Amino acid sequence: MVQDLLIAVVAAAAVGALYLAAAARVVRQYERGVVLRLGRLRDEVRSPGFTMVLPGVDRLRKVNMQIVTMPVPAQDGITRDNVTVRVDAVIYFKVVDPASAVVEVEDYRFAVSQMAQTSLRSIIGKSDLDDLLSNREKLNQGLELMIDSPAVGWGVQIDRVEIKDVSLPETMKRSMARQAEADRERRARVINADAELQASKKLAEAASEMSTQPAALQLRLLQTVVAVAAEKNSTLVLPFPVELLRFLERAQQGAPGAPAPEVAQTSDAGARVGPADSGASAADGERSSDSGASAPDGARSSDSGASAPDGARSSDSGASAPDGARPSGSGTPDPRPTVSSKPYAHH
Repeated sequence: MVQDLLIAVVAAAAVGALYLAAAARVVRQYERGVVLRLGRLRDEVRSPGFTMVLPGVDRLRKVNMQIVTMPVPAQDGITRDNVTVRVDAVIYFKVVDPASAVVEVEDYRFAVSQMAQTSLRSIIGKSDLDDLLSNREKLNQGLELMIDSPAVGWGVQIDRVEIKDVSLPETMKRSMARQAEADRERRARVINADAELQASKKLAEAASEMSTQPAALQLRLLQTVVAVAAEKNSTLVLPFPVELLRFLERAQQGAPGAPAPEVAQTSDAGARVGPADSGASAADGERSSDSGASAPDGARSSDSGASAPDGARSSDSGASAPDGARPSGSGTPDPRPTVSSKPYAHH
């Protein structure tokens, strides 16, 4: 009798131990437990620690409440300005409603991953290439809103979405490099032109100041010579002031003309023969010249061979002149250059 009682107690204890082993559950600190009793959701969400369920009746689902980091596979797309790009991203999310994460969606991780990929392709098509490269913060916010809208019903909260990399074709990279180089060259030329403009203004002011003091220009010239001579040069370049050339030119223009050419004149002593090809002799106050102008006392000499009174005549035609006057122009031409001068009368 006692043995049967002991066997019954041991059997009950064993069954109780087996029941406790089957009913006992441990929920970790970062997890929450959702109980489904006979397939029906229990309102109570099991907190971390030790908990009990009915074996064979209850089913406990543990949901991780930690932030999940999920990489989004790279997506190929065409931007709004028709540029083919390849963009990948990373998404951070966590479960805020364990019951909805278990009941509303079959696999919330897979659902979030697929939603992130479709949203990423959509945001690529709505954006320009410049926005993808330089305005990523705005795109990240837009992508986060697009993913978070359906995820709220799944008990999932999107913490952050970041675009990691934007891959461009090699041809586009080369085009952008040339564009950047041209832009830098343009800015360099603008800066250089601005510097030249400022320098020209300063040089104009310096020239205005030096024009009031001529000695300043000479001092500046000496400074330039010293600067050139400081180098190890075998040749010294000495600037010649333009003002000196202008001074010499004005002095030459203001100087008196060349001396008048020698002409035939008459005197009381006798006749004087003119130069070059005139060759006419004059006597008793007669005067000859190439122009044929008449002189007092009726004497005249010209190239046309016209006769002069009192027997004096000289011309290129070879006519003889009386009173011992020497003819000219009839024989060999005179090799000396002809000098022409304005005739004048001697009183």
